[in-house]
Amino acid sequence: MSETQTNPSVNNQNVNQLNKDEIMATSTLANQQSSLGKSELLNFGNILKNILQLQPGNIVADLGAGGGLFTMQAARLVGDRGQVYAVDVVKGTLGEIESKARMIGLYNIKIIWSNLEIVGATKIPEGSLDFALLVNILFQSKKHYEIIAEGTRLLKSGGKLLIIDWSNTTQGFAPPDDLQVDQEKIQGYAQQLDLKLLQSFKAGKYHFGLIFEKE
Repeated sequence: MSETQTNPSVNNQNVNQLNKDEIMATSTLANQQSSLGKSELLNFGNILKNILQLQPGNIVADLGAGGGLFTMQAARLVGDRGQVYAVDVVKGTLGEIESKARMIGLYNIKIIWSNLEIVGATKIPEGSLDFALLVNILFQSKKHYEIIAEGTRLLKSGGKLLIIDWSNTTQGFAPPDDLQVDQEKIQGYAQQLDLKLLQSFKAGKYHFGLIFEKE
């Protein structure tokens, strides 16, 4: 993905305050469609804390970090002993995340510029992650296999991959049909990459969620 394409995809005082702010979609297209309001989008705090169950000391990569809301919440949950990589192809976006992190005192976030469509391009040690996040990213690309393969490459054995994207039932608000993600194809790619499906869940009114484990 080039910087001319759509964006791939604070600390207020505590997690409870953050959980009141629903995540705005991270891509340009999704931002244009965000008029329904924050309450109908993703509760990133609940997803990371209660569904994915991030713990202090975890190593996490937000692949296609966008506005950084998942990045910031993950950084709080993993704490000083953990590490969160904010990865994106848009350098300006990464600069904003870095500025926010410094402003609010989150020093466990590392900024990584990378094109997720190129397997092997992301400068994170292979097999080092406890969690890799792909949130509202796949619909922006046709290279779903490559992006999932890159996330898988970075996971340690037993590490978990979170995929969240637009549900294909959200006509009138979601991206056009030709941009929406086929969950069966995603699960097929995951199987090819030795990923085991742990959980399928409704991530929000307009999104599905899948959690895979690397064998």
